[in-house]
Amino acid sequence: MQRRMGEAVARVARRVNETVESQSDTLDLADCKLVSFPAGIYKAVRSVTQGIHRISLANNELKALGARFATTFSQLREVPTEALASMSSLRSLNLRANPVCPAVRLLVRPLVPFELLLSPEGNVPTA
Repeated sequence: MQRRMGEAVARVARRVNETVESQSDTLDLADCKLVSFPAGIYKAVRSVTQGIHRISLANNELKALGARFATTFSQLREVPTEALASMSSLRSLNLRANPVCPAVRLLVRPLVPFELLLSPEGNVPTA
């Protein structure tokens, strides 16, 4: 069990490093076997948050993304509504303080099978 956890941590660290080094706008954490969003990632990503526009968390075992996720990645405008709709094991996604576009707001609510937290329109803080 510890070996698998160590491998998962190494995989996440490698992906964050690749993102920082390549100055990519996408943080790809797909297939990392995450059951929660790693706390250590916030500090590493904080320095490049302005440049990250996409975060891929596909094929993980996440149950929730909390308030810290929302405040660290507070510039998310687009969310993949079809992908979210297929996440039957996700229980909660906190996107408060993110300027999610109105079209996404209309589409995502009836489709997602979990609690989706969004800031009211017009109440999104600006950086």
